[in-house]
Amino acid sequence: MTVTIFVPRDAAALALGADKVAETISREIRSRNIDARIVRNGSRGMHWLEPLVEVRTDHGRIAYGPVTPADVPSLFDAGFLTGGGHPLCHGPTHDIPFLKGQTRLTFSRCGVTDPLSLDDYRHYKGLKGLERAVAMSPAEIVKEVTDSGLRGRGGAGFPTGIKWNTVLNAEADQKYIVCNADEGDSGTFADRMIMEGDPFVLIEGMAIAGLATGATRGYIYTRSEYPHAIEIMREAIRIARDERVLGKNILGSGRAFDMEVRVGAGAYVCGEETSLLNSLEGKRGVVRAKPPLPALEGFLGRPTVVNNVMSLASVPVILDRGAAFYRDYGMGRSRGTIPIQIAGNVKYGGLYETAFGLSLGEIVETIGGGTASGRPVKAVQVGGPLGAYFPPSMFDTPFDYEEFAKRDGLIGHAGITVFDDTTDMLKQARFAFEFCAVESCGKCTPCRIGAVRGVEVMDRLANGEDAQDQRELVEDLCNTMKFGSLCALGGFTPYPVMSALTHFPEDFRPHTHAEAAE
Repeated sequence: MTVTIFVPRDAAALALGADKVAETISREIRSRNIDARIVRNGSRGMHWLEPLVEVRTDHGRIAYGPVTPADVPSLFDAGFLTGGGHPLCHGPTHDIPFLKGQTRLTFSRCGVTDPLSLDDYRHYKGLKGLERAVAMSPAEIVKEVTDSGLRGRGGAGFPTGIKWNTVLNAEADQKYIVCNADEGDSGTFADRMIMEGDPFVLIEGMAIAGLATGATRGYIYTRSEYPHAIEIMREAIRIARDERVLGKNILGSGRAFDMEVRVGAGAYVCGEETSLLNSLEGKRGVVRAKPPLPALEGFLGRPTVVNNVMSLASVPVILDRGAAFYRDYGMGRSRGTIPIQIAGNVKYGGLYETAFGLSLGEIVETIGGGTASGRPVKAVQVGGPLGAYFPPSMFDTPFDYEEFAKRDGLIGHAGITVFDDTTDMLKQARFAFEFCAVESCGKCTPCRIGAVRGVEVMDRLANGEDAQDQRELVEDLCNTMKFGSLCALGGFTPYPVMSALTHFPEDFRPHTHAEAAE
């Protein structure tokens, strides 16, 4: 019987040498005349174990990692094709603690299947949601998504069903579904992992969104820094079209939806939905004033659903298992699961999908294992480069939209970046202003000018110039940016600045010349 060996083709695994590992395994198979095949799957999301090689055995899939090309001969010698013991063996993949504790709904197939095998996708319950959706009316689909409690996973947390309902009820000869895959936050990789590891779930989610709203055309807008995701998504779309999952007659229903991938140049501001739409139309990526809302006047002035990858990829399980099943997970108004991306100075970095409600401390200390450096955690930034810094004293905060908002924080795209006690929080606050200054589209004054002035104020604080006056100036500047900016780039920059200033006041003291020179 042919043995199946899984070697990830996810970008994180590739960066750590997965291609060379696959090539070496292939040579060993040939030289030893073994009946085996290699499947290039997605990542399981345990980055400290990549490249993670798995073997399908009579006892399930057995994991080995991190594997280097030099390890491959010894793996064969140890009988890893039948799950043999080896120093790199972790036993059954599903028993690895990091995976075992998760609730994988959106990522249930990621790392399990061949990303470009529609047969694999169907075998693991793919297309069940779309099959149900084609038999429903648009209003019934929208109600199912609304009742599930699904909210935008891109940062704002806006109820997905309400947005869909607005587009459904809008009068137009053409409507669009736009997937915001411009994943620009530092320490985030969930969108990329889905596109590279389970592209059909995104295609299915977008097709369901099209059926729900009357949209017949969709676009995935992603960044040029994601070449592997772009390649895989385009091939998956071609396969889906050939198999009538997309096109003029979806699954034989007589209803139409088709889509394509569009690539942006990687401007951070194009993660904001109106800047994205401008870029998609071939214009400069600058923020549009709202109203009108994109749901009424979006792409090419037509009603448009703009949803994040995670929002759309969550839809198939809702249609398959029902709104009540999905809503049963989570807490408060935060329903379902959230793919938390753990990064920075952390021992076990990776993607952890779980229901809303875990405390920040559990995520960082228990799941993430604390810092990779072994030093105490000083701060955790949640929500990307514009997220607030939380000190350990706030680690009891539940991972929930409203709970974070109560503490002047935001979940954003659910990226978590860990910092140890060697971090200078004044420098981190300065970086937030500098990042905003570099990435600003320049349309509104609070963002364009405020960020530049913020860098200057931070430099004066570091030099000990009128410290109290500079602190007051920072607070006033942040207030202006927060409430005066057109979009979240300028509006959210105050979060990291003010949280650093509030929770780490000891770092906002004059720096010595030696410190400043570092």
